[in-house]
Amino acid sequence: MKKVRTLPQAVGSGALVALLAAVALSAPPVLADEAPVEKDAATLEFERFRAEMEEFGPSGLWEDKGEQLWKTARGPKNVALADKCDLGLGPGVVSGAYVQMPRYFPDADKVMDAERRIVWCMVNLQGFKEEEITKKPFAKEGQDTPEQTSLVTYVAGQSRDLKIAVPQKHPKEIAAYKIGKEITGYRAGPYDFSCLSCHGEVGKRIRMQNLPNIATPEGALQSFQGWPGYRMTGGVMLTQQWRMNDCFRQQRFPQPKYISDSITALLTYLTANANGQVYKGPGIKR
Repeated sequence: MKKVRTLPQAVGSGALVALLAAVALSAPPVLADEAPVEKDAATLEFERFRAEMEEFGPSGLWEDKGEQLWKTARGPKNVALADKCDLGLGPGVVSGAYVQMPRYFPDADKVMDAERRIVWCMVNLQGFKEEEITKKPFAKEGQDTPEQTSLVTYVAGQSRDLKIAVPQKHPKEIAAYKIGKEITGYRAGPYDFSCLSCHGEVGKRIRMQNLPNIATPEGALQSFQGWPGYRMTGGVMLTQQWRMNDCFRQQRFPQPKYISDSITALLTYLTANANGQVYKGPGIKR
């Protein structure tokens, strides 16, 4: 019987990232099956349905709320993010910022995805407490949407119809990509799953749900597209941070800490694989 590995309890901590960084230097690359698969009628119809959902979803409600939060002076320091928060293109610049993250930020000396960076700005510029923000990281049915979710949705909306262009120049950006790649292939947990158990082949499906191969540009774009997204199941707005955390839950892994290095590395790998393709903006999910 195959011995099943388990993850360290501190998933998302520096220990896991350090472990996977070491693995990245020694392990053979994970190869993806990139052979084209002819799409059947059901697949084409589902893709059409998905495209229409993402185009006509209610995300504008959260974009409007996020814009108000972005431009209003708030927090103990009474600062507006629009005046101070640098998302990589200069303080307050949001146009095109979402499709160029994750990226390295010198002031934090870290690679950050959009949500992680916004929370960093809320804490370091506006004076909010990170422990208070992380108490409620994601929306739940019947509850108010966390402020950072609305902010991410607004920022993402300002990259609508722009090409994804995640930088891979700084050594820490390159390292984050490599670590993210290794995480996708790391098998563990009670079912000996990895990300690639579901997202490592072209044409794999669970019921009517197509599972994109995230190692390919098309599959990475499909996974990136439509987030942040309004989830019809529960009627809540959710972000890519939530999507990654929920994948860990579905694999029966301990869920990573909110805004952790591990999730940023995964999002670096996923988003950089979609570089050069057009992001349509926040959408809607089933």
